[in-house]
Amino acid sequence: MGILLERIWGNHMRLFDSHCHLDDKSYQPDREEVLSRAREAGVTGFMVVGINPQTARKAIRIAETQPGVYASVGIHPHDAAQCSEAVLEELIDLAKHDKVCAWGETGLDFNRMYSPREVQEKWFERQLDIAARLDLPLIFHERDSNGRFLEMLKSSGPAPLRGVVHCFSGSSREMTAYLDLGLHIGITGIVTMKQRGRALRDLVPQIPDDRLLVETDAPYLTPAPERNRARRNEPAFVKSVLLKVAEIRQTDPAAMAEITWQNTCRLYGL
Repeated sequence: MGILLERIWGNHMRLFDSHCHLDDKSYQPDREEVLSRAREAGVTGFMVVGINPQTARKAIRIAETQPGVYASVGIHPHDAAQCSEAVLEELIDLAKHDKVCAWGETGLDFNRMYSPREVQEKWFERQLDIAARLDLPLIFHERDSNGRFLEMLKSSGPAPLRGVVHCFSGSSREMTAYLDLGLHIGITGIVTMKQRGRALRDLVPQIPDDRLLVETDAPYLTPAPERNRARRNEPAFVKSVLLKVAEIRQTDPAAMAEITWQNTCRLYGL
C-alpha cells in the first residue's frame, strides 16, 4: 500500500523534514547525493539541528550553501556537562545568522545520563530564557524525565510556548499537556514500526492539524519501509513517515504534506 501511495503521490507533495542531522559524519562522503535523493522524493525543506557549538557551526555551513536548508543552535542534554556561559554566548552569536531559525535541540534526558541531572536542568533553564529573549522557537528533547521536563516548561513563563517536542513517543497525558502549552508534536519513523510504534499510532489522530510536524531525526530511526535496505536514515525517508501519518489520520497524502509543510514554515518563521 505504501509503495502504491508513493507512486501516486510522489510528484504532488512538498515535504519538510523538520528535524535531521545532516551534519553527522556518516553523511560526509555523500551529503550532496543525500540531498539530491531527498529533493527527488519531494523534500525541499530541511531543518538541520545543532546539539553543541561544533554541530551548530557545521549545520550553518550546510545551510549557507543549500537552498531550503535551515539550521538551529543549542545544547543537547547529553552535552550539558560541557556547557558554560561562554558556550552559550558563542551560540547566541551563531543564532544571528540568517539561516538560523530555532534554538535547540535542548531539554532533559534522564535515560543515559551523559550529563548529571542538576547540570542538565541548569543549562536547560538558561536556554529557555535565551530562546525567549531571542524570540526563537525551541526544539525540545525529552526522555525519561518523569515529569520534570514538563514541570520546567510550565514554570518557564506564560503559555503559549513556541516549539516542538521532537521525536514524540510519550503518553496521551503528556501529549495533551504539551498541546495545552502551545507546542507542536514531531513524528518520526517510529510511527511506521510494528511493535515500537503501536502506541504512537493510537495517538497520532488526536494531534490537531495545526500542531503536527513530520521528521526523520536522520541518521537515526530509519522508517520501517526502508530499514531492510538502508541502515542509515536520510531526509528522503520522511515521505514514509508522512504516508503513514496520512494513512492513520485517513487524510489525503498531498493534503497532509501541505499541512505539515505549512506548520513547519509557520513554526520556524519561514
